[in-house]
Amino acid sequence: MNETITPGESLLPYSDWAEEALRAVAVEALDHAARSGLPGEHHFYVTFRTDYPGVAIPGHLKARYPQEMTIVLQHKFWDLKVDRGAGTVSVGLSFGGVPATLVVPFKAMTAFADPHVRFGLRFSTPEPAAAAALAPVAEAAAMPEEAPQPQVVSLDAFRRKRD
Repeated sequence: MNETITPGESLLPYSDWAEEALRAVAVEALDHAARSGLPGEHHFYVTFRTDYPGVAIPGHLKARYPQEMTIVLQHKFWDLKVDRGAGTVSVGLSFGGVPATLVVPFKAMTAFADPHVRFGLRFSTPEPAAAAALAPVAEAAAMPEEAPQPQVVSLDAFRRKRD
């Protein structure tokens, strides 16, 4: 049986491959920071879908950011780990003085930026229901729930003080 292909239509998923290659750039940058720290004035903004399968964040953050969240990795973070086998990045951050560990699948990332060098990438992410149907995802480790408290996170805490 012959399929009719219109000119310019591809049977190969080039755009998916290109996006995964660009996502690998963000993962490589995070892995470099995990191994060697952030050099100079480099810092990262990582935006991700909080409702994506496999994302593990404390309940109060999930309630505050039910779909998407941006974290800043600059001065005050710890235990940054890239697990290529699991396809996740994990990091410790404080939110209003309350420490938390976040686990984010690579495919949950919607944006990555290093404002110091004006570098940024945007990624498409399947809707959570579609993502769950595409591949089985291991359940995220259960995290202790903390009592929700109104909190404001100021970016000033992440900025370097200049004289």
